[in-house]
Amino acid sequence: MIDTIIAQLADKGWCVAPGFLPDDLVHSLAQEAEHLGQSGRLHPAATGQGGQRQIRANLRGDSIHWLEEPPATPAQAEFLSRMEALRLAANRDLQLGLFELEVHFARYPAGAGYGKHLDVFQQDSRRTLSVICYLNEDWQAENGGQLRIDLEHGDSVEVLPQGGTLVCFLSSRFPHEVLPATRPRLSITGWFKHR
Repeated sequence: MIDTIIAQLADKGWCVAPGFLPDDLVHSLAQEAEHLGQSGRLHPAATGQGGQRQIRANLRGDSIHWLEEPPATPAQAEFLSRMEALRLAANRDLQLGLFELEVHFARYPAGAGYGKHLDVFQQDSRRTLSVICYLNEDWQAENGGQLRIDLEHGDSVEVLPQGGTLVCFLSSRFPHEVLPATRPRLSITGWFKHR
């Protein structure tokens, strides 16, 4: 599957890979995300960097918890291992120079979204490849919560946040937004960065 992802990144700059995470891993990670929320360890996400960093709930409605290694849980370690395989393949085949991954759980309550944005900061362009792995079990189209990615020539693609699906794209190239959903929406979201 990683070879297909790399080929699509080389061709289009973005990729959607259903089934990237197996169901049992999706279930374990979703339970961890919900436990973090119930124990008060998810915190409102901010936008911007440094002195421009601020919480803007009207723009971004998720709460997050950063993954650290260590102390990763077994499920988190398996996820991070899969991300490392993706990083190595991207560096080998696309020469992206990816060095590290910053990644967090993200939980959007029903009705929350994230307005259109790019994943790079004005003063820091190290984010190179954005990655999102969805943790939503039994997600249906009527639940909403799509990721809308703006493509060239005014086109866009909408991705339903079904559990196990990986979305990745070049961070500086594709504006995107999270549409509101009718139920809470979970993911692990992050960025591979170059030095």
